[in-house]
Amino acid sequence: MSKLIPVTILTGFLGSGKTTLLKRILNEQHGMKIAVIENEFGEENIDNEILVQDGREQIVQMSNGCICCTIRGDLVAALSQLISRRDAGEIDFDRVVIETTGVANPGPVAQTFFMDEEIAQRYLLDAVVTLVDAKHAEQQLDKQEEAQRQVGFADAIFITKADLVGEPEVAELRHRLLHMNPRAPIRTAHFGEAPIDAIFDLRGFNLNAKLEIDPDFLRADDEHDHDHGHDHEHGEQCGADCGHDHGHDAHGDHGHGHAHDHHHHHHHTDRIASFVFRSEQPFHYGKLEEFLSGILSVYGEKLLRYKGVLYMQNVDRKVVFQGVHQLMGSDVGAKWGDETPGTKMVFIGVDLPKDAILKGLANCLA
Repeated sequence: MSKLIPVTILTGFLGSGKTTLLKRILNEQHGMKIAVIENEFGEENIDNEILVQDGREQIVQMSNGCICCTIRGDLVAALSQLISRRDAGEIDFDRVVIETTGVANPGPVAQTFFMDEEIAQRYLLDAVVTLVDAKHAEQQLDKQEEAQRQVGFADAIFITKADLVGEPEVAELRHRLLHMNPRAPIRTAHFGEAPIDAIFDLRGFNLNAKLEIDPDFLRADDEHDHDHGHDHEHGEQCGADCGHDHGHDAHGDHGHGHAHDHHHHHHHTDRIASFVFRSEQPFHYGKLEEFLSGILSVYGEKLLRYKGVLYMQNVDRKVVFQGVHQLMGSDVGAKWGDETPGTKMVFIGVDLPKDAILKGLANCLA
């Protein structure tokens, strides 16, 4: 069987610059053969500008070897059609980028790669990349839960149009995004000039022991600014034991206001937030399994992404787990070796009962 074709889901609010980025991918001489699947409800179609296509033909070859495929219907059908034409030798590509519409929740698109057997045998979901428009983001995040979901789901975030606002606004936006998703590296991109290696092969859905959490999110020293770090850190270090008293730090209800009043205005708006559970005690396997399956059945829709490295009782290796909505996978990783065994889990979701989850996890420790 040939190796799996990596897929990147490109998401972002209306006007965030996805089209600019896609045009670059479709025209630049980067030496890659990329198939771009465009969801036809986009605010601006690529093909108006660079493709003249006959109405029946859905798949168009570009001059640099890339392919543009426009779909009006089912994603699974489009992916299957691309594969069958590739198998037949009619077209060639070695990775796929799917552009979701500006208002879409990327969750169901991501789930396709786990739920559909045929798709899962040929494609590998690599990462969700979200573009955030610096000029309109605050307003969009306040008004549209889809915009928040796109941030919560991301493996990498690019702030576009940063040149249209001042440095303080970009810093403020970055801070807000970090609270919603501490896992995704946040970079700025001008006019679609994001480095290709920051978009592809991010392995966001691989079960690996590397759990990326932005170091700023966990910083103990608060000398750089007062808005994050200390109130979280309080939660991080004492793990779940003191879960009851730091339940609202993800929204900035305490700790922030005194130094930076301007951060205060958004603590009530973001329904999407993240939190971390840590412990150096091992989990009891049965208890943890039962608790997690309960959480998934009740809050599956509200859980966007969750990932962790687990320290399990009587297991000398790391156990890595991650999931999207109700779909969870786990695997046994490397031996602990010299490092002190410990659990680190991050949950990103909509209106999750943080305290109850932290407390429940603490009750699963052996």
